[in-house]
Amino acid sequence: MNVIPGARLRRAAAVALTSGALLATGALSTTPAQAAPAAATPSIVAKGGFVMNDAGGRALYTKAADTKRPTGSTTKIMTAKVVLAQPRLNLDAKVTIRMAYSDYIVSKNASSARLIVGDKVTVRQLLYGLMLPSGCDAAYALADRFGSGKTRAARVKSFIGKMNAEARKLGLKNTRFDSFDGIGNGRNHSTPRDLTRLASSAMKSPAFRTIVKTKKYTARTVTRKGGTRTMAPWVNTNTLLGSYSGAIGVKTGSGPEAKYCLVFAATRKGKTVIGTVLTSSSSAQRAKDATKLMNYGFARLS
Repeated sequence: MNVIPGARLRRAAAVALTSGALLATGALSTTPAQAAPAAATPSIVAKGGFVMNDAGGRALYTKAADTKRPTGSTTKIMTAKVVLAQPRLNLDAKVTIRMAYSDYIVSKNASSARLIVGDKVTVRQLLYGLMLPSGCDAAYALADRFGSGKTRAARVKSFIGKMNAEARKLGLKNTRFDSFDGIGNGRNHSTPRDLTRLASSAMKSPAFRTIVKTKKYTARTVTRKGGTRTMAPWVNTNTLLGSYSGAIGVKTGSGPEAKYCLVFAATRKGKTVIGTVLTSSSSAQRAKDATKLMNYGFARLS
């Protein structure tokens, strides 16, 4: 039996106490630190969804992202993009509102910017009327103005051709347009991935970015008699602009076949997520779906 002298015994006890304290605080532990739990993949009501990192295009979430579906007024993203891509575009050029545009929205029971026949409206104002209240009359006016041909029908057909040519240029293989506003003949379709890529490209235009992040806009037009008319304010149908921190666009859509759609984008701490939900169940639900996807996208980027 070994006997430890008093001094040695006291030193041994001190070492033991110190080691125990260090072990208790984890200072001597070799167990690796636990990583933060990954964000849970969200469940959305929309039949299709997609969100990506706008810088580089990395997919962050997909749900039937390449399934073709009706797009409703999210089609107007391409309408605006084609207009803004016109060579030597003058945003202050005036366009006269024709009776055909008014008759069209009445016949289709379509969303309207409430443009007045005979008024002269600038291209810039028409773009706001297109993207904020989702005016199909504004869409018709732009297609008529920027299409080519001797007749209105020919010009509209030409403009839709430009929309499809731009889709091909962007590599949107699952996208086809047969209208300037989303009210087509059953052949107007895209996918969450394609619409997101389209919106990402459109957002490179400063004019487009400014328009789609605007909550309210008041146009002052020139009447047929040369006076000035102050239009009722156009309010953006994208409710996320007032409810989601960092929201910067992009466009709502709806219709009997499309149900409720939303192309959305937000920027936080220098990072931007952009995405799409198609065929959701209500205007409130599409906003909830988009909110879930943006939250998830930012969590994946953090």
